[in-house]
Amino acid sequence: MAADLALIWPEIALVLFAVLALMWGALRGQDREGPLLNTISAAVLAVIGVAVAFRGDGAGFNGLLQIDAFARFAQAVILLSAAAVLATGQSWLAGQGLMRFEYPVLVVLAVVGMMVMVSATDLITLYMGLELQSLALYILAAIRREDEASSEAGLKYFVLGALSSGLLLYGASLTYGFAGTTSLAGIAEAAASANIGLLFGLVFLLAGAAFKISAVPFHMWTPDVYEGAPTPVTAFMAAAPKVAAMAMLARLVHTGFAPVLPDWQQIIAVLSVLSMFLGAIAGIAQRDIKRLMAYSSIAHMGYALIGLTAGTTLGVEAMLAYMAIYVTTSVGAFAFILSMQRDGQPISSLSALQGLGWAQPGRALAVMALMISLAGVPPFVGFLGKIYVLRAAVDAGLVWLAVAGVVASVIGAYYYLRIVYLMYFTPAEGALETGKGWAAPVVLALAALAMVAGAVNLLGLESLAAMAAQSLVY
Repeated sequence: MAADLALIWPEIALVLFAVLALMWGALRGQDREGPLLNTISAAVLAVIGVAVAFRGDGAGFNGLLQIDAFARFAQAVILLSAAAVLATGQSWLAGQGLMRFEYPVLVVLAVVGMMVMVSATDLITLYMGLELQSLALYILAAIRREDEASSEAGLKYFVLGALSSGLLLYGASLTYGFAGTTSLAGIAEAAASANIGLLFGLVFLLAGAAFKISAVPFHMWTPDVYEGAPTPVTAFMAAAPKVAAMAMLARLVHTGFAPVLPDWQQIIAVLSVLSMFLGAIAGIAQRDIKRLMAYSSIAHMGYALIGLTAGTTLGVEAMLAYMAIYVTTSVGAFAFILSMQRDGQPISSLSALQGLGWAQPGRALAVMALMISLAGVPPFVGFLGKIYVLRAAVDAGLVWLAVAGVVASVIGAYYYLRIVYLMYFTPAEGALETGKGWAAPVVLALAALAMVAGAVNLLGLESLAAMAAQSLVY
């Protein structure tokens, strides 16, 4: 037992921290401690995010959890992105009177759930991690209780999230019924005998996972929740949970259902194509930048699924690198959105960006780098990320999927380049304030710099992602 507990020391440390923070906030005057707890939580997540890269490998709790290079890579991205979101959102929340001490505690608990999700090698452990993450996110989406849009977002996310959890749980039940075990290794042995019942279980499991990554046709919650939830919560939902769900899906299919690769490959390919095209086309009509980022996330999950569809080590490697690049870009973009204010009030209309390129050149230049990278235009790192997943698809013989990815990318580039057009080629409607706090401008600048510098060596992600993929795909 001691060895098992030592294996998950980061998760234990975060749970203890969350409990102590909750008690501290409740005993010390509640919301007055919010800013301090938020700062400490961001620091703790960042420190543990670096530390998990050096944690030991091994299996624990009778095979319920597996810590390997794959889990460490995903956990480091989750922890560091959560820390960045906490830091960038503090000024916004304080300005709106929402800097409650429960906010960082819920983020930390959601992160613990995500860490369990990416290291789970058993359906029960996987489900526990997923629910811990989901319950915290439901509350976060509705944390602005007096706001109708936020409450609606939280309720909608809860109802649809419960439906997806039901689908995933039903799939787990079917899988257990036909495999006789909830262990992913045991399921793989049963799947090798071409059990048709397991395929039904697989379909429901994939449907539940697709909801968590906003893959079409399980994406319907994304635009409304992104728009209705407080912007720091939206920023968090756009980053860490996406990495956790994608990593969970990768471990599920590559460990539990590896013998039936052609079966799940077809399903994920369809999810990928639908997500890329719906995200690219529906985003064109958006006039709110938060809704646009929602459709952008749907499209980008489609591109990441291309790597997973390949079913190879290179495919997983490309997917991991793509997710890390997407999260970096997304956190940077939301750092800018958090700073968008006029007359002291946050705004998210795209028209507010008109003339920004001439009024605030440095800020607009950073936004342009992020948008062009999201569009996949060379030489920015987003282009290399897309090339990575497309190469994996071509190497796996999925040339048609790679072609579909290129076409969708060209369509989707319209709304990213439209933002650049608004900033540089249209007259300003009014001055856009810069917002308060130092964290958002710093994160925005670092993310934009990463989009440029990453073109040289892909942010050093290639070797790390390769090691992670090799530990998952044998």
